Amino acid sequence: MRRGERRAVPRAILLPMASREPASGVAPSLSIREVAARTGITTHTLRYYERIGLVQPVARARSGHRRYDDADLRWLELLKKLHATDMPIRKMLEYARLVRRGESTVSARRALLDAHRTEVLSKVAQLHSTLAVIEMKIAMYDQAIREGREATYVAAATG
Repeated sequence: MRRGERRAVPRAILLPMASREPASGVAPSLSIREVAARTGITTHTLRYYERIGLVQPVARARSGHRRYDDADLRWLELLKKLHATDMPIRKMLEYARLVRRGESTVSARRALLDAHRTEVLSKVAQLHSTLAVIEMKIAMYDQAIREGREATYVAAATG
């Protein structure tokens, strides 16, 4: 893909868009830049999430600029956590679709998150195993340093 080109979003993953007013009746107060700064999600990614329907269309000021409210921020924080745990966009879209369908989907949402939790726990177990190996190596090097064998490791490492 060339610089500046937009990647096409497969129609199968797009969620239906509906315009929305701020839930609280109070005008949204954060610009896209402010939200990006608060959440650590780039403005490009925020627009992408809105374009594919992962984020509901954000309310707009009269100028046409996006204005985010607290509900938007809470949703984005959840998306950040799901992303941080390697949930694929397609699964996040599936979850968003279920949320928008309402209370009748609570069991399906729970099942989706439960399956994801299982994957996350598996990754955490792998990381703990890897961390144990790293800690063992560090302990080995600490012992070598205490015993004055540090030069042996340096000589072996440099050939």
